[in-house]
Amino acid sequence: MVRTVGPAGPFHAHRPDDDPPPSIWVHAVDQPALVLGSGQSMDVVDAAAATAEGVEVVRRRSGGGAVLLQPEAVLWVDVVLPRGHPMWDDDVAVASHWLGAAWARALAGVGVAGEVHRGPLVRGPWSDRVCFAGLGPGEVTVEGRKVVGISQRRTRSWARFQCAALTIWDPVAIVRLLALDDETRAAAATALSEVAVGTGVAPVELEVALLATI
Repeated sequence: MVRTVGPAGPFHAHRPDDDPPPSIWVHAVDQPALVLGSGQSMDVVDAAAATAEGVEVVRRRSGGGAVLLQPEAVLWVDVVLPRGHPMWDDDVAVASHWLGAAWARALAGVGVAGEVHRGPLVRGPWSDRVCFAGLGPGEVTVEGRKVVGISQRRTRSWARFQCAALTIWDPVAIVRLLALDDETRAAAATALSEVAVGTGVAPVELEVALLATI
């Protein structure tokens, strides 16, 4: 296990070796970052708002909507598997189920009842813009609201699962950074407040629970 602290950009840019060992990377951001999915345009961002709030805007190489990373508000864990590992699955629709189950066990260990989504991708009105507005295979919900997001980047020799577990869910904070008019921004904040939830568990506590079960 490797634990690092720093900005989000360089950590996202780090690439596993061509034949990596199974690895767990835990990264804590030292400044807020809005992380866009690989298919998102910079046009979705209110660049002036991001600059004013001191939020770094970066892009990950895995898909999905934007994620706002704030110190102590999210636990960020990446898991790297080499092809041939017992947990490897060529089917991307089920490849992260085992990891979602590990997150659910970790949540149970800190008193939070989570459920793994084992169905297909579920889109919502805001899921093209915000990661936690949709629900993908292997992701975890609490009482129907998303708490752990998982995205994948895969090559022929490895898969990198990027996981974000919410301690705090603040939809107002993320919609402030999106290129929206005031009326749409208010509607988005209201809608997003219903689709995700924070655990209230400190990242370090949930990290310990995850490492004990993964």
